[in-house]
Amino acid sequence: MDDYRVIADAIAADIASGRLRPGERLIPQRQFARRHRIANSTAARVYGELVRRGLAVGEVGRGTYVRAGKPPLETALAEPGEARVDLELNFSVLPEQPALLARSLERLMRPDVFGSALRPVAATGNPALREASVAALSRTGWAPDPQNLVFAGNGRQAIAAAVAALVPVGERLAVEALTYPVVKAIAARLGITLVPLPVDEHGIDPDALRSANVRAVYLQPTLHNPLGFSMPASRRQEIAETLRRLDIHAIEDTIYTFLRDEVPPLAAFAPERTILVDSLSKRISPGLTVGFVVAPQELTDRVAGAVRSGVWSAPGFALDAAECWMSDGTTKVIEEAKRADAATRQKIVRDHLADFTISGDAQAYHCWWELPEEWRAETFVAAAARRGIAVSPAAAYTVGAGRAPNAIRLATSAPPPDTLAAALRTLAAIARSSPDSLGID
Repeated sequence: MDDYRVIADAIAADIASGRLRPGERLIPQRQFARRHRIANSTAARVYGELVRRGLAVGEVGRGTYVRAGKPPLETALAEPGEARVDLELNFSVLPEQPALLARSLERLMRPDVFGSALRPVAATGNPALREASVAALSRTGWAPDPQNLVFAGNGRQAIAAAVAALVPVGERLAVEALTYPVVKAIAARLGITLVPLPVDEHGIDPDALRSANVRAVYLQPTLHNPLGFSMPASRRQEIAETLRRLDIHAIEDTIYTFLRDEVPPLAAFAPERTILVDSLSKRISPGLTVGFVVAPQELTDRVAGAVRSGVWSAPGFALDAAECWMSDGTTKVIEEAKRADAATRQKIVRDHLADFTISGDAQAYHCWWELPEEWRAETFVAAAARRGIAVSPAAAYTVGAGRAPNAIRLATSAPPPDTLAAALRTLAAIARSSPDSLGID
């Protein structure tokens, strides 16, 4: 028997005997590896084996927990691994999408046309793709220059390329104190130090940016993730003036802007100082997507070089599919449907969590929940996981050594509306209880 399975057997025995209790968090894999004097990869296989046997459940970014028995609450959902309700990740695929997308690709499926997808593609795409992208990305008060477009495989790769183009190894990048978690991973891999800046209800603090001593700033002015606010035009203008005064650039993440685009992007206020990034991941799906980078003309070649050197290029078929969807109006149809869907889901949240402190935009696919005082975010996340519901603690978004807020983010786009409502009823019941009454430490 493989060594990792022997170790997994020992952990399974601890679970069976009660030495490891349901809902208890296992120690981090690296610490487990050191304790047992095994390789990190072997520790990962041990934890994977426990999950495969149904003895543990892994929660992305938070760790691995002993799988709970049947929860005591009558409102509880199925156990983890049986019917996991994902309120952690936003990936909306509406029921009507597959037929719409497939119909749009009929032209691409002809052998003579499909052959173009098999050839190498430049990071700057082709004229037809750039034209379709301009139409898809244009919004109130702003439209990209087609010559300034660069394409990546997805939004994360677009952000990575923009960061790599602007911030050398060992330098500093400013971010909102609560930010998109992937940016933390990108900075770590690129050898960049993140500098958290405070935010208020209007967004990042311009005074803090002025004193930060950074090479660039990454920010999310519209439907901020995780807080959900949208920066007013006056604050965007102030940030634009600050960028010019400091002679630095901003990376503007507009991934959720299609849900609310009545305010021009920061790129409209400081086009020469802003690299705008976007993708089709939220508009269409994360499974078949394309990332966009709109850079000032003098930075376009540098961004394209970062895409190539980082191996972040989009495959030809994804670019051809994106061009089909954007040029024939399919993307716009799906965007409109998702705006209505997001508003419906926000109403479900407000109806079921009316007694709690919920913030965020009524048009967003996520919201911010400040938990009751008796609950710590990590404890609440563990209690939710015992009932098969995945949510995100504030610590996942917190930059720096400061204490994370006692809050969680709820992503609303993945489950069907009735499942979302049932999960929210369960979460509300947990929040009205106490950790002690549920046996959670």
